[in-house]
Amino acid sequence: MQLDIITPDKKVYSGEVDSVKLPGAEGSFGILNNHAPIIASLKKGTIKVTDSKKHVENFEINGGVVEVQNNKVIVLAES
Repeated sequence: MQLDIITPDKKVYSGEVDSVKLPGAEGSFGILNNHAPIIASLKKGTIKVTDSKKHVENFEINGGVVEVQNNKVIVLAES
C-alpha cells in the first residue's frame, strides 16, 4: 500500500509499505494492506513503518490525522 507522511513544511515519507503502526488518540493501531476506509486523529507519538523488505523506520509526530482509503494511507502530521 502507498504511504505518505506530510507535515506543514514538507513530505517526510512517500513509498510502498507492508504495515504502519500509528499513535491514535484512543490508542495505537495498525494498518495493513486492504484495510477498511478510516479517518482517525493521532496524538503525539511514533509512527512505525515497515516496508516490503522488513526494513523499519520510525517517525516522531506531535499529533495529526490519518486517512486510509483504497490501499493509500495519508498522514497529515503536525510536525
